[in-house]
Amino acid sequence: MRKNILIAIDGPSGAGKSTLAKAIAEKLDIMHLDTGALFRALGYAALVKGFDTRNSEQAAELVNLVKLDIEFEGKDQKVLINGEDVTPYIRTEDVSIAASNISVHPIIRDYILSQERQLAERESFILDGRDIGTVVLPNADVKIFLTASPQVRAERRLQDLIRAGDQNAKYEQVLQDIETRDSQDSNRQTAPTRMADDAVLIDSSNLTIEETVAKVLALVDQS
Repeated sequence: MRKNILIAIDGPSGAGKSTLAKAIAEKLDIMHLDTGALFRALGYAALVKGFDTRNSEQAAELVNLVKLDIEFEGKDQKVLINGEDVTPYIRTEDVSIAASNISVHPIIRDYILSQERQLAERESFILDGRDIGTVVLPNADVKIFLTASPQVRAERRLQDLIRAGDQNAKYEQVLQDIETRDSQDSNRQTAPTRMADDAVLIDSSNLTIEETVAKVLALVDQS
């Protein structure tokens, strides 16, 4: 494989972007950056501090109060806030909503964007998020927009929550949260979720992860 390839995977909440990106990174022996984890980490920090994640002034204050770091152990990503590994705490639905709320603030997006680009300049990377192909890496070698029906995404997210130990998770609530986040992410003024003009659309509603991986690897071979 050629040196320094950059792959962008975008898509709505619960589409399986991180799962796909990890699988591709393993197949190609490159690094994977879960950009959503960065927003989740800041959302978690805001919740811990009791901040209103919709308040732009408090978002600016948060950026001044916290130091966000990304570390890799092998290819496993950790996200640290002020030196504390918060990775185990950022996959709840409350944090998911906080991340969506806080991501609308330009100061938050600019803060994370600078970190994303610094990492991607170093070596081959696959990044997943909501504006990777349109904003973060507009010159990525391969751009994927991964989606699935809200119902399929809700069922997948529900299983993730149950595996993480949330036995109280309910399908109806997860579906409602996903539909709410879809609306927020696609309608926000700053970097809304949208498919890049040169991205390839993959609907994984009826695909296994293995089938989806095969489609992406074929696109990488063609790039």
